[in-house]
Amino acid sequence: MLVLIILLAAGLLLAGFEMLLVLGVPALAYKELFYARLPDPAIVQKIVGGIDHTTLLAIPFFIFAANLMGAGQIAAQLVNVVKALVGHARGGIGHVVVGGSMAFGAVSGSAPATVAAMGRMVYPEMRRAGYSDRFSLGLLVASAETSLLIPPSITLIVYGWMTGTSISQLFAGGLAVGIVLGLAFALFVWLEAGKGGVTREPRMPWSERLCAIWQAKWALGMPVIILGGIYSGIITPTEAAAVSVVYAIVVEAFILRSLTWQDLFAITERSAINTAIIFVLLAMGGLISFFVTLAQVPAGIIGMLDSVDAGWITFLMVANLCFFIAGMFIDPNSAMLILVPPLFPVAQSLGIDPVHFGMIVTLNISLGMITPPFGLDIFVASSTLGKPVAQIIAGVWPFVVVNILVLLLITYVPQISLLVPKLIFG
Repeated sequence: MLVLIILLAAGLLLAGFEMLLVLGVPALAYKELFYARLPDPAIVQKIVGGIDHTTLLAIPFFIFAANLMGAGQIAAQLVNVVKALVGHARGGIGHVVVGGSMAFGAVSGSAPATVAAMGRMVYPEMRRAGYSDRFSLGLLVASAETSLLIPPSITLIVYGWMTGTSISQLFAGGLAVGIVLGLAFALFVWLEAGKGGVTREPRMPWSERLCAIWQAKWALGMPVIILGGIYSGIITPTEAAAVSVVYAIVVEAFILRSLTWQDLFAITERSAINTAIIFVLLAMGGLISFFVTLAQVPAGIIGMLDSVDAGWITFLMVANLCFFIAGMFIDPNSAMLILVPPLFPVAQSLGIDPVHFGMIVTLNISLGMITPPFGLDIFVASSTLGKPVAQIIAGVWPFVVVNILVLLLITYVPQISLLVPKLIFG
């Protein structure tokens, strides 16, 4: 029966059903076959109660703030600052793409929003600088991954909600891992630029650099408020998300005057739709987690590992492989909702730090966002830039390799993930 339920889920996925049904129908079938005596109201309670958590309030706020900044001038100002600081280095605008994605990620927490915002701003400049179309598209899509790691990250918020891990500590770990991933992409850009034919921005005098920083003071104030408030303990991540929305509206609509009331209503509607999609999946994820616990799946995995005398090294290798395969075929957030409930208790039993495991999960989710054939960011870039999906996939593959190398480094050197959390929180 269990095999049939798994085949049912696979059939729904291949038939093109929405992830809501791919997750929900097999869960309900499992209930009817194995727990028929469980009252139906209990299912409703698990679905609704699964998302009735104050931590999750941060998600709609950060989505709203990201859409506001992407449509306004904050994103462009952040890119201008990065261009003034590193545009003259070998690789020029390529480093601006990486640094700009990291800067926008520090105020948005959303990879699709980063792809859309950065693509419109810097893709033409990359082509003019001499980068190939394939490399330009691959770098734009891959660099947006850093926004899932550098706080505030929606993915880390969801992981913290699912596992009970401190969001603040996850944000601290994500900051270090996001910088490592960004540096890896920057090194790749440097090597690509060394092949010749790529121009760089003229070196700006420090007076002009300081002027660019001053002009972007309102944009730079956002990460200072969010990260400074969280790490100092003044505000919680959820409160920081609410503050970011108010700050974005005030700056974009009243100070920079880059948004009209009509724009604000349209952005609000789009943000509400994006939030609803995520929360429907989270609700179904809560139901799946409930049945995973009832079926004692984690205990079964632990028993299997004990029988073959496998340790944490083998377990993390298998976990990475599971996430990689799942990320190729389903939405990465759905993969997290399916895989984290059975794998997290096993990680705890093997002594793996929850923050370290969260970095591994988030890096896998990032990889899934750009992994063909169904990487979400690939389709966002295609829609934003009007480029064929096949062309973007061809450019993404080298960056998938870079990401895998970083994933292996983070997986087996836990000190990278835990250094900043230990420095801040002890």
